[in-house]
Amino acid sequence: MRTAIVAFVIAATACAAHAQSYPSRPITMVVALPAGGAVDALARLMADHMRGTLGQTIVVENMGGAGGTLSITRVVRAAPDGYTLGMGTLGQYVISGAVYPLPFDMLADLAPIALLPNVPYWMVARKNLPPNSLKELVEVLKANPDKASATSVGTASMARFCGMGFQRVTGTSFQFVPYRGGAPALNDLAAGQIDLSCDLAANSLTQYRAGNIKAYAVMTKARWFVAPEVPTAEEAGVPGLYYSTWHGLWAPKGTPAEVVARINAAANAAMTDPEVRKRIAALGMDLPPQDQATSAAFAAFHKAEVEKWYPIVKAAGVRPE
Repeated sequence: MRTAIVAFVIAATACAAHAQSYPSRPITMVVALPAGGAVDALARLMADHMRGTLGQTIVVENMGGAGGTLSITRVVRAAPDGYTLGMGTLGQYVISGAVYPLPFDMLADLAPIALLPNVPYWMVARKNLPPNSLKELVEVLKANPDKASATSVGTASMARFCGMGFQRVTGTSFQFVPYRGGAPALNDLAAGQIDLSCDLAANSLTQYRAGNIKAYAVMTKARWFVAPEVPTAEEAGVPGLYYSTWHGLWAPKGTPAEVVARINAAANAAMTDPEVRKRIAALGMDLPPQDQATSAAFAAFHKAEVEKWYPIVKAAGVRPE
């Protein structure tokens, strides 16, 4: 028993020492989508501020593919020491788990750190698509079933489910074209090579403001604060369409609680900095509620989202592409 107690004390002391010295080298933040989109922009904004708080460089590494599960697998298999973090959205860290066969458990093998800002989806189109309103779009799609094309950022994405929800509510049909990330999908939409996209609104805001695409409606109950001229889907004549996504930060299971707490504090410090808040708002994103600022609250939220979405996704019969 004396030997066991000594071993326990040594382990506890080592853990405390590790937490006090953390971080002593650069940290890698693995983003579950390609570079260039709104998720990547948020990751780099957060990493830049967190670097100052933690006193170490945070290297952002983009790793898309398989609905983001490749990047999550890398995080899960990393050493649980706080030097490899995962950043992604509801699409990768919840929905992909109901679509792809996983070599890990989405809840048991990850340590949630912090809930990050959220953003709505909206229905946008190439600028020369003839319909000028959502109701006109529905009429054209009904008259031409399966003729139009729409982006789908991977099979397991909110963009895909937003588009499927639109089809279900309006009784329309169109073809989904899969992309590895929001940036390449948006490039094709702006170039007129694809017709529609139920897109992460922050991803396509700049192209909309530049006049390179048109926006029909935002999928929220209230108008989006950065583009108040765009009606909600309900105002545009198609009620029942509410789609948004949140972002989050994770570590591998087994990461010391003290290290998780330090990273959580750094993330929250970034989101309370006035300049960072201004830039988050410029991306069209809303900050998470204060009552969900702790890692424990985020863990409970993540679990609830998995339990909510897994049955919905499986019932939809979506399969990996």
